[in-house]
Amino acid sequence: MINRRQWLQASSAFAAALALGPRSSFAQATRTVKVGVGLKSLNSSVINLLIGEALGYNAEEGFKVQGLALGGNANVQVATDKGDVDVGIGVPSYALPILARNEWGNSQWFYQYTYPYKWDIAVKPGSTAKAYTDLKGKNIGVSDFGGTEYPVTRNVLKSLGVDPDKDVKWTAVGAGVPAGVALQRGAIDALAYYDTGFGIIDGAGIPLELLARPSNLPMIGGQFLMGLRQRIQAERDLFIGFGRSTAKASRFILENPSAGAKAFLKLYPETAPRGSSEEQAVKSVLEAISRRIKLYEPPYAGAKMGSIRVDEFVTEAKMNDWDIKDFSKIYTNDLIDKINDFDVEKIRAQARSFTG
Repeated sequence: MINRRQWLQASSAFAAALALGPRSSFAQATRTVKVGVGLKSLNSSVINLLIGEALGYNAEEGFKVQGLALGGNANVQVATDKGDVDVGIGVPSYALPILARNEWGNSQWFYQYTYPYKWDIAVKPGSTAKAYTDLKGKNIGVSDFGGTEYPVTRNVLKSLGVDPDKDVKWTAVGAGVPAGVALQRGAIDALAYYDTGFGIIDGAGIPLELLARPSNLPMIGGQFLMGLRQRIQAERDLFIGFGRSTAKASRFILENPSAGAKAFLKLYPETAPRGSSEEQAVKSVLEAISRRIKLYEPPYAGAKMGSIRVDEFVTEAKMNDWDIKDFSKIYTNDLIDKINDFDVEKIRAQARSFTG
């Protein structure tokens, strides 16, 4: 389970994060929902979890949101299990091994806010590596070993016959622009990263080429909203409300990404590049989220936004030889119908007419 060192790290990160929050909120909100994310600082990768504050969706549900960057997935899991955050982001690469050891606590995933597949491997322009199988003997960079790109990329390489322990070297190079610089300077041969991370590197003008994705990529690695099971049962309307706000925000961004970027910057102006104009700041957000927003909607015919498919967990467990016979403890789809009970066309019209 969570060891003492992880708990102390999580407690420290949570205490530091309490001072953070959006610059504006709605006075009519009756309570604050603390949302923990596994980032070192809040950024636009979680835009659809946050802009409901600026668009009035949270106020309609009777709450305001405080986003808390807790530094890593383990910290978020601890904070959620302890009840220190109301909603946390859950990731299968961290959670499923706990479930396999029969040590899963009382948290439950209730909404999938990003669907697979969002990772890639980039190389410098002109690299001799053109495919994932060309990476044998290469040094692959990741942001850090607690990032989702590390376990997911290991799984994909393994599925292609590349031993992730013997055939490649792994190096933690930091997040965002520093990761791109490490690739540019040749400190690493390739960079495994996720969509919004590559967007930040693109925005910094660092050239890179994405290797062609293998065919039949496994549908693994979605990201989920979670809360304590007993709280979801006792405060059902609150969790439906947060999921609905997220779904509305996702629809809003899909309809008008620039408007979504403006709403995010209204809440978190400090995330804009220093000295940038509004136009430049909006562009920086759009560069970061352009790949991610395509993953808000489920890639399954007829599936409702936010709905969870157990097949993704089964696939990831098999790839890692995790013996899990029952996944029901970890997720529920019971809130999805209510979460999606809103006028989608009204949200799209709001997005089209939004001026900031």
